[in-house]
Amino acid sequence: MMKPSDVRLLELLGTLLSIAAWLLSMATTFTSTWLTLSTELLPSESYQLGLWETCVVQDLGVQECRPYDSLLGLPPDIKLARILMCVALGTGLLGALLAVPGTHAVTACDPRLEDPEVKRVMKRVGGALCLATGALGLLPVSHVAHLTVVRFFDPGVPALVPRWEFGSALFLGWTAGVVHLAAGGLLLASAHRGRPGPRDTPIPLAGVRSQDRGPRSRDESV
Repeated sequence: MMKPSDVRLLELLGTLLSIAAWLLSMATTFTSTWLTLSTELLPSESYQLGLWETCVVQDLGVQECRPYDSLLGLPPDIKLARILMCVALGTGLLGALLAVPGTHAVTACDPRLEDPEVKRVMKRVGGALCLATGALGLLPVSHVAHLTVVRFFDPGVPALVPRWEFGSALFLGWTAGVVHLAAGGLLLASAHRGRPGPRDTPIPLAGVRSQDRGPRSRDESV
């Protein structure tokens, strides 16, 4: 079993990483730079595509965004990415909310939450939710990136036709997914390593047991 200081360091790192990963996932979800496009015909403008809107950016810094008209009219990859990222935000937030009171550095108002076994359960559930959030976040980002690569190298598209390329939101999403996986692993490791083992159970000594019986009477000694 690890030292208590090492266990607390693992759980603290896992909790901080889960919060940071959730913030990165939120930035990925609401950033409109999932894909970018620029053409030689209009070198002063570039286009950005996100989960909620499309934007036109000019060289002078002027940006004009337009939200999508309806959910049903979205492309299938964008629709799937929006749903999975929203689910990932929910599971990531729940995992972070369970990991924070599960750490020994946080004192809960309810005395029942101060039980070490209860804290271990919260860290286990929080770690499992972080792992699920990492998978949910990596799936849509990787799916959109895969389709972008396939369309970019499609031989059936003429060379003069502009193609979408990776935006910064994809790299944010990959980072958020990896950090979520690391946070979940640290939380699960701290919950497992902090569990008391057989060596932590006190073993009663024979001499101590005999003393608890009290003094013998003279009839018993004879």
